[in-house]
Amino acid sequence: MRQTVPVPHGLPMDRDANPFDPPRALTRLRAARPVSPLVFPDGHEGWLVTGYEAVRQLMADTRFSSRLDLGVVHVPYETPGMPVPTEPSPQIPGVFIAMDPPDHTRLRRRLTGAFTVKRMKQLEEHIVEVTERQLDAMARLAPPVDLVREFALPVPSLVICELLGVPYEDRDTFQNNSAKFLVKEQTLEEKMAAYGALTTYLAELVTSKRAAPGEDILSDLARHDDLTVEELTGIAFLLLLAGHETTANMLALGTFALLEHPDQLAELRADPDLLPDAVEELLRYLAVGDVFYRYATEDIELGGETIGKGSTVVVSLLAANHDPRRFEHPDTLDVHRKARGHLSFGHGVHQCLGQQLARVEMRAGFAGLLRRFPTLELAIPANEVKLRTDMNIYGVHELPVTWTETAG
Repeated sequence: MRQTVPVPHGLPMDRDANPFDPPRALTRLRAARPVSPLVFPDGHEGWLVTGYEAVRQLMADTRFSSRLDLGVVHVPYETPGMPVPTEPSPQIPGVFIAMDPPDHTRLRRRLTGAFTVKRMKQLEEHIVEVTERQLDAMARLAPPVDLVREFALPVPSLVICELLGVPYEDRDTFQNNSAKFLVKEQTLEEKMAAYGALTTYLAELVTSKRAAPGEDILSDLARHDDLTVEELTGIAFLLLLAGHETTANMLALGTFALLEHPDQLAELRADPDLLPDAVEELLRYLAVGDVFYRYATEDIELGGETIGKGSTVVVSLLAANHDPRRFEHPDTLDVHRKARGHLSFGHGVHQCLGQQLARVEMRAGFAGLLRRFPTLELAIPANEVKLRTDMNIYGVHELPVTWTETAG
């Protein structure tokens, strides 16, 4: 039920209770008013949606547009040095996550066959092999090591490079520029420089694939004459960025969460059959891709509020995933929980295209890591772990770990 609560000025972003829970201010707001007015730093008033049912309803309603060219992107948190745009952002060819049907439908349809459950099951054995090779390499190192650099980042990068047909030896180019692109507190010029470097590289790559296609997803797309090079570049940018950044942060942050919950880790080691449910629970609990925007194309009723036409709406998937109206004891990590129905992959027409790939990678990654390193532990105090609070995809910058023994 709606209560009188202070209207937040900017989106509360600090995970002040622990590295895994939503900010307390968001939790209080969700309990009092799950669909709440929000004042942006430029003084513009929009809306913040934190309740599970309201978020799910919004993401299923195509009247809430994903198009950045319909309205100004009002930055919801204070970002020193980051200019608040005063004009709508033009649509970027191929970046279908920021499109509505029918444009979104036309581009996404080209990719649905590449990421089916059946195809991901066929790839599972190969993904396990990739994971095991990386674990072999890590086991040969003298601890402590950075789990991000030696395991969490390489595994999804290797897999997505192979699927897309991106040379893995070019990983420094795309990993560095992807990371720069995702930094929150930077100027528009800095952000666009990273984006420009990445898309220049990808434009050359898709052009070469159109001339001499191989056996990979980008080559398959390049065979379609109705897709322009600009659209192919945008699609490649989206798939490459999402394909390695999100899963890498889930593997690293998920490992951190398990090490910080030794009872849950012990249960998972004792019963590996719990792993599929544990992966869903970690996805729910951590929600590394948290904040999304939508724009109301007409007056819309949501959660007892009227969202006016043209309003900017900010969605918090983390808050929704921790809603006690949907999940019992939501701030507790429970590997026995049946957490399906979480919103970490979104909902509706924009639900994550690569979610089955991410699940396969996480099942293989966590299973291999826990089996091969039975004594894995943090090499530094938990409060010294560098969190990605400065990035648009949450996680850890580094996760120093150590061990006393390895298993075959």
